[in-house]
Amino acid sequence: MANLKRLGKETLIYGTSTVLARLLNFCLVPFYTYYLLPGEYGVIATTFAVVALLNVIFLFGMDQSYLRFASEQKNKSAVFQHCFYGVLLNGLVLSALLWLFAKPFAALIGIGARHANIIHLAVWVLFLDVLNMIPFTKLRLERRPWYFAGVRTVSIIVNVLGNIVFIAYLHKGIASILWANIFGSLASLLLLSPVVWGELRSGLCQLDRPLYNEMLRFAWPFVPAGLASLLISVIDKPILVHLAGLEQVGVYQANFKIGVFMMLLVSMFDQAWRPFFLAHAKESDAKETFAKVFSAFFALGSWFLLGLSLLMPVIIRSNLFGNFHLISPAYWGGLSVIPLVLTGYFCYGLYINFMVGPVLTKKTRVLMWITLLGAAVSITTNLSLVPHIGIVGAGWAVALSYAAMAAALFCFTHKVYPIRYEYKKLAVMLGVCIATAAISYWSSGHGLLSLGVKVVLLGLYPLWMWLIWKNVR
Repeated sequence: MANLKRLGKETLIYGTSTVLARLLNFCLVPFYTYYLLPGEYGVIATTFAVVALLNVIFLFGMDQSYLRFASEQKNKSAVFQHCFYGVLLNGLVLSALLWLFAKPFAALIGIGARHANIIHLAVWVLFLDVLNMIPFTKLRLERRPWYFAGVRTVSIIVNVLGNIVFIAYLHKGIASILWANIFGSLASLLLLSPVVWGELRSGLCQLDRPLYNEMLRFAWPFVPAGLASLLISVIDKPILVHLAGLEQVGVYQANFKIGVFMMLLVSMFDQAWRPFFLAHAKESDAKETFAKVFSAFFALGSWFLLGLSLLMPVIIRSNLFGNFHLISPAYWGGLSVIPLVLTGYFCYGLYINFMVGPVLTKKTRVLMWITLLGAAVSITTNLSLVPHIGIVGAGWAVALSYAAMAAALFCFTHKVYPIRYEYKKLAVMLGVCIATAAISYWSSGHGLLSLGVKVVLLGLYPLWMWLIWKNVR
């Protein structure tokens, strides 16, 4: 129980910066929908989808390699230097190539060669972001969440203020969003410079080829795995560009961003979960602890899923802010994708729980195949459904692909690192969740009565979860 409390505390601290990041970025969504046309927002959504994919290639899994090897090696500075300089060299080479071929690359991803300047700015975003990753990972490993949260918070504030100044006051258009990201990353790197300098001040360490080769062998499966994983959440944008146009991408992205609230919970948990299970894996009751963590995540995550799915469309359409809506009415055509995206992120949270198996057994290559499965489900679903039901098909692709990944990783973890999860308790929780959703759906269309039923059900849900936790064995 003490371990669970510590995990919860660290999750909360890491989550402070994560929550602020996601919330402030979410606050930019209504800002964008009122200042940018759907087509312009579609350009930015497509660009950042590609940036997310390229970030995995720039980083090359070295953050995960640092976590693993710095926790085992006595010479942690050598591990840091191998990772940092490796990422720096990789970033320089890839940035130069992307800069030189900006026009054909812009045309390839569907935003048009006329937006080559957007690609040039995206190169800076990528390069600066990847330089921040290894020092951030060092803070996580050393359990310095306050430093981590402080740097993230400052970077986020700079980013948000930059968006407001460049778009609303300087009227620089969609390039403003990338400039704001660049300044945010620069602020982060400046604040992390003591961490970097502390590891590099001893001078360039002599290359330890056996160590570096072992680190690369551990890291490289995270590249295709990371790409496949990201494809699930970003491949829908390039597909929608070609099948539905940039305007529909903008509408979809504005509603997709509502899923940020579920992703908040998953990200907060993930930041603390991986260092936690690495630290406690050798304890005699480790598997029992991991089972309890899963049950707690399921209870809280399902409540978030229900609450956001049932209430966010109502809030968006309401006149709580007078003539100003949470999302401009021009983007309301995508409200139906919100529950699907939320379900996908909830399943991703389950997947993160099951990550304990391949990481502790060092069988990380399976992540590549599992996430490739998820990517295949995503691409197939998008191509099959988008031509018939539009952006709702893209929402289904998110939900089904993450569900497939979670199921596959559960099967693998059960084989290599079997954990006796609290299946009876989980089954009852799932039953209550389905019943709550069914009753809420049945009451839909009855105006204030429907809203009242949803609020009451959501208010009672934590009580049901607590009773199940205490009484079901």
